[in-house]
Amino acid sequence: MLPDPNSLYGPLDPAPDAGYEDAPPRMGFFTDTSVCIGCKACEVACKEWNGVPESGLDLLGMSYDNTGALTANSWRHVAFIEQPRPAGHRTPPFAGTPTDGSVSAASAAVAAGTSERTGTDPGVPTGTPSAAARMAGGGPVDVLGTIEADPTAAGRGGAGPQFLGMPGAQPPGRGSGVEGRTDFRWLMMSDVCKHCTHAACLDVCPTGSLFRTEFGTVVVQEDICNGCGYCISACPYGVIDQRKDDGRAWKCTLCYDRLGAGMTPACAQACPTESIQYGPLDELRERAAARVETLHERGVPEARLYGHDPNDGVGGDGAFFLLLDEPEVYGLPPDPIVTTRDLPKMWKRAGLAALAMTAATVAAFVGGSS
Repeated sequence: MLPDPNSLYGPLDPAPDAGYEDAPPRMGFFTDTSVCIGCKACEVACKEWNGVPESGLDLLGMSYDNTGALTANSWRHVAFIEQPRPAGHRTPPFAGTPTDGSVSAASAAVAAGTSERTGTDPGVPTGTPSAAARMAGGGPVDVLGTIEADPTAAGRGGAGPQFLGMPGAQPPGRGSGVEGRTDFRWLMMSDVCKHCTHAACLDVCPTGSLFRTEFGTVVVQEDICNGCGYCISACPYGVIDQRKDDGRAWKCTLCYDRLGAGMTPACAQACPTESIQYGPLDELRERAAARVETLHERGVPEARLYGHDPNDGVGGDGAFFLLLDEPEVYGLPPDPIVTTRDLPKMWKRAGLAALAMTAATVAAFVGGSS
């Protein structure tokens, strides 16, 4: 059988290209980051099912992210990206909420946990002398809590609550309006091996430790791996990694043992919001396209798919994502390209160079003998 012309680059069904006859549909992941809540159930389920060692509970200073990246001991990584921005940016999250005050003073007191009138708005500490003085007299207060003369107090009416920079009892945006609020948003994404159509890690493995399954996924056989590390430098996503104590390469297997038994991968099984969806890749791509259209209709124009296109630099990913910002924000390469794409050109040029050297050597000998 002749090799597929796209064996190294371009659209391809990888299982038949690997030699499987009557292969089942290609299976994969679709991760919808718009419904990820960052619970890390996928991380825990992956470690429990696959026996992945703990990777430490490090305080990285990256929000609630304590794993940092995909490693040999973290086959799933939930990223937390905090983005300071006005809450009214692009889509007003508080549009349509009530703008009036509480139903009654009694209900406000109950919500604030007080049983009687305290003289301050809920949310302002009642035991702070400066706060009480500002509420009562309207004048500034020194460090000891003594009211100082304030020449502007008469112009302000001398009384009434003043903004102290403290949290209020009203829902966000009710007092100042959504457009004036400054807030941040969390972008959460459960990252995983992409199981590329053209997997450079598999192409460069000298021992056959990495192999293509009948489901189109890429799996490492750790008992064959010799720890050479070629796959690590070849991966365009920086996914595969060496375990420090034994030197071998490890990564997500898409729960190959569960797939063979007709089961859902552990991470997708554990996801409470169905952010991680598992199934035939063609169906997932259709589902993902419909989801993007729905988000656009709901006022989220920044929603886009990543890794779904069979014509991209890796022939499309077996695990692709719906993102709410540019790929770089999530630590993903914007235009990944399989590192073995140029092998035919490289071998052609090497062959031409060898022929040229041979011709030059023959010419030198012929010229010298004559």
